[in-house]
Amino acid sequence: MAEKPTVMAVQKALESAKKRNFTETVELAINLKDVDLSLPKNRIADDIVLPNGRGRKVRICVIGGGELVQKAKDVADVTITADELQTIADDKKQAKKLANDIDYFIAEAPMMALVGKRLGIVLGPRGKMPKPIAPGLDPTAMINGLRNSVSVRTKDRMTFHAPVGTVDMTPEQIADNIEAILKRVELKLEKGRMNIASSYVKTTMGPSERLI
Repeated sequence: MAEKPTVMAVQKALESAKKRNFTETVELAINLKDVDLSLPKNRIADDIVLPNGRGRKVRICVIGGGELVQKAKDVADVTITADELQTIADDKKQAKKLANDIDYFIAEAPMMALVGKRLGIVLGPRGKMPKPIAPGLDPTAMINGLRNSVSVRTKDRMTFHAPVGTVDMTPEQIADNIEAILKRVELKLEKGRMNIASSYVKTTMGPSERLI
């Protein structure tokens, strides 16, 4: 049985990449066409769950009151109370480090405005504004879902990128992840695949292979 084209492209990208002394990320690049991204309604801003995960640990921070923080202690990588939020926000270096180290932020819904006010300056430009959670809700399911998710954001750019795994994963696993993203992106576009000019897969420092 012939290999699927996506699997073959991933295989080529992995084989043509030089071996590095760190685990490279595998990235998907998508180039759009005939989409007016100056209109916010046409932009894509989505979190997509990958069937085979990211291939690396995804770090998650929960910000909230005592009850939520207590429930998140064993499942989140970092938990922050309202008092701690104030301290972090006052230390610009610490706030930037937190924003860079964490992949996803979850905040108790009533605290969203406060988080935006105190940390929006470092989280906003990185596309990491928190996802709201209802007070008292168990965050475990939300955290587990985000551990296998990637954020796909076009903003106003016709070309955008998303991580789809690491070089330690099999070509089949990476291909499944790529197809999940392409399918979701197509659903968001007015003309579906017709709005995708091309897409490529590559390792962080390797050459790219065309998919579409």
